[in-house]
Amino acid sequence: MNLFRNLLFWIVLALVGALAAQLLVQDPGKVVVTYGGMNYFTNVPKALLMLIGGLLALWLVWKVLSLPFTAVRRHRKKQARARLIDGLDALHQGHWTRAEKSLAQAARNRDVAAIAGVAAARAAAARGDTAAKVQYLDALAADHPVARALAAADLALAEDRPGDALAALDMPTAQPLPPRGLALRAQALAALGRAGEAYGLLGALRQHNVWPAERLSQHEAAWAEAALREAADANVLADHWETLPKPLKTDPAAVAAYAERAAALRWEEAAAKSLEQALDTRWDESLAALYGRLPIGRLDARRANAERWLQAHPGSPGLLVSLARIARAQGQWPQAEAYLHRALAQGANSEAWEELGHGFAQVGDENRARLSYVNALRAGRGEAITELPGRDLRQKLFDEAVIEERDEFGMPRLRG
Repeated sequence: MNLFRNLLFWIVLALVGALAAQLLVQDPGKVVVTYGGMNYFTNVPKALLMLIGGLLALWLVWKVLSLPFTAVRRHRKKQARARLIDGLDALHQGHWTRAEKSLAQAARNRDVAAIAGVAAARAAAARGDTAAKVQYLDALAADHPVARALAAADLALAEDRPGDALAALDMPTAQPLPPRGLALRAQALAALGRAGEAYGLLGALRQHNVWPAERLSQHEAAWAEAALREAADANVLADHWETLPKPLKTDPAAVAAYAERAAALRWEEAAAKSLEQALDTRWDESLAALYGRLPIGRLDARRANAERWLQAHPGSPGLLVSLARIARAQGQWPQAEAYLHRALAQGANSEAWEELGHGFAQVGDENRARLSYVNALRAGRGEAITELPGRDLRQKLFDEAVIEERDEFGMPRLRG
């Protein structure tokens, strides 16, 4: 297409030139130039040729006179690029002082000032010279405010100063932020405990493909969980929960965050329902354990749900501990103790021992309560535990043989 356009242009130009020449041949015209009291006569073709020749001569004189300056500029550009390449290579290899020296020299050339200045600031930061780092960044403020903001924010986040990072990115001269700036701003907001605002930037980050899909999903899950935990009241909590995509509403971390925050805000029905729906959709041990740990009422309803789940998951230690908690809250310690021993037989550790300690202390059995608390500490450290005294032979046999039966897949099945 470009070749056709160029060919068409030259054909039209030739036709116009031929037409002009034909007109001038028919009537060459007359040009009179008066200078110093003298009159000079010529025709139009000669006058045009003289004008073109004069302009060409002026152009040649200008090129000859500017040739040294052009050569100096080219030499400086070549030197700046060489210093930039050397500085970036030194920065990559960890030669901070050499890198900073080369990059500072390269930054004097306006063509590479932005990238060289940013790299010099990184080299100064790497060797711990805060004053030099600030000097390099401030030198970029006038001509390259966006580059300066991104570099300052990136370095501030690396130094665990999210407030300074956000301040640099929110400067009016740095607006609008490029995709990298949006990513840094989201990270700064999340680090400052404003995960809800960071979560709101996910749409723009996804549109610009700032991160790979896997990393974006990780940030989405983490910020969703943090935003739920940071919710100031029930309305904000409900808004965050409703805006979550469907997969996150069954994600254990997000569900746990929502349930715990709802329970803290005395929104007991919502807390319990979120766990129940998540466990009905996809079983998770951590949520099963949380179901009994939530500081909410609805004991009868929660126990009925837990017993229903126990039929499908008889070997779940988290569910058994939850049932024990609920039974103890209902004043049924013997049943709670039985659930806890079953949980220990299924692999429950410190949490079950701690709950045993609470129960024994509640009924006044200080000796076994103390030993249960000690076992909780030992289990948490991976140390050997001490057997509880006063348990009859039937109870010991139950602890040791609680998983005698196996299902059709060869997996242990809890008896009773």
